[in-house]
Amino acid sequence: MRRNTRIKRAGFTLVEVLIVVVILGILAATVLPQFTTATGDAQETAIRQNLQTLRSLIQTYRMHHNDRIPAAGTTDAALFVDQLVKSSDADGTVGDIGTKPFGPYLVGQFPSNPYNNLRTVKVVNSATIGAADDGTGWLYSSVTGQLKANTATLTAADGTAIEAL
Repeated sequence: MRRNTRIKRAGFTLVEVLIVVVILGILAATVLPQFTTATGDAQETAIRQNLQTLRSLIQTYRMHHNDRIPAAGTTDAALFVDQLVKSSDADGTVGDIGTKPFGPYLVGQFPSNPYNNLRTVKVVNSATIGAADDGTGWLYSSVTGQLKANTATLTAADGTAIEAL
């Protein structure tokens, strides 16, 4: 007596593998665009948080220094950063940390702009900050105390430039 024995093979058929690959492709096509916008959202959140912190520190400096803003009336970016990162007198004279009564307002170094990873500050001595450029992270008016993030190289999906925050 001979039995009809079938050999059982372990594994998947080509059709089953193709179906799985197609399903994974469809899932990837729907999920990946959400992750690409997540990066932009994270950068915007980080820059807004940095701006809120820096603007708050500028106001605290202003309260301690008889309503004078950092680097008042100058275009000296190093002075602006030093007045926030180091200690200072009521008249704004900068000294090492702990040698003057006020500050530091910002511990460590000036934060980088999440969009272009630059820590540099462009200080203008006018009420309007003006156009942004590619070589700086932040824009600051030493007349008004207004601070903006430099987003000169950013464009929206429709090709228009994104305004500095």
